[in-house]
Amino acid sequence: MRVTSVLLATALIFIGELAHGESTEVDSTPIETWKGKTVLIFTPHPDDDTFACGGIMKILADNGNNVQIVIYTNDDKGSLDPDMTSERLARIRKAEEEKACNILGIPAANITWLGYEDGNLEYADPQRLRGEAARQIKKHRPDAVFTIDPGQKHERWHKTDHRMAAFITQDAFIASEWHLYYPQHLLVDKLKPYHVPVAYYYYTEDPNVTIDITGVFEDKAKAAAAHVSQFEPSLSKYTPEMGKETFEGIKAWAASLSKEDGKMVEKFRRLEWP
Repeated sequence: MRVTSVLLATALIFIGELAHGESTEVDSTPIETWKGKTVLIFTPHPDDDTFACGGIMKILADNGNNVQIVIYTNDDKGSLDPDMTSERLARIRKAEEEKACNILGIPAANITWLGYEDGNLEYADPQRLRGEAARQIKKHRPDAVFTIDPGQKHERWHKTDHRMAAFITQDAFIASEWHLYYPQHLLVDKLKPYHVPVAYYYYTEDPNVTIDITGVFEDKAKAAAAHVSQFEPSLSKYTPEMGKETFEGIKAWAASLSKEDGKMVEKFRRLEWP
């Protein structure tokens, strides 16, 4: 009877771990000091990561962490140039994102494009979309996830891609934990369930973490400026070149959003996922 009880207890533990997903212990040290860890960044467009997280992305990469980026859309609508086509803009935006990430020390191989059209993410199949996000979590098994904050501001904000990306990513945290949500991930792809230990939400109204990015701010500004098509004059009439005056304007704009008490900072809402 004792042996049977032990075997049953062991089996229940195994089933519980399989169902609920492997959990990585939360590292409570400041994330800017992390080394040798995996950080997964979800971004609705190829530039939201740079604008919101470019500083910590650079710090993490410089410290030898594995920084992976998942981009929901190809941003193929964001141009006022009457001669621009969606197909051409998607290629431009891909090249701009890769250049920006290269400046931050992140290789193009670390970027996953889900490929949805700009402005149409909210009209995609949410179950399939959640599954794609959950698959990335199971694949990379991150020590932390950065994603857009699904707070009230984004529920009422007009940018539907931001709204959908925020909700879907958070829903994927739950779906990645339990193997019966997307059983094909385990049965076909051999991806075990995974519990996200901690999330850092950007574009947040309720920050509780401030990261000093003063030392890498110049790199963040250069990475932001790599998205040439999203700034004038290229927004209205595309040209791959950016003048010094335009760059200085972008740098000043980034500084105005980042400066606090004489330092350049990025702010996030940190949540240890229950």
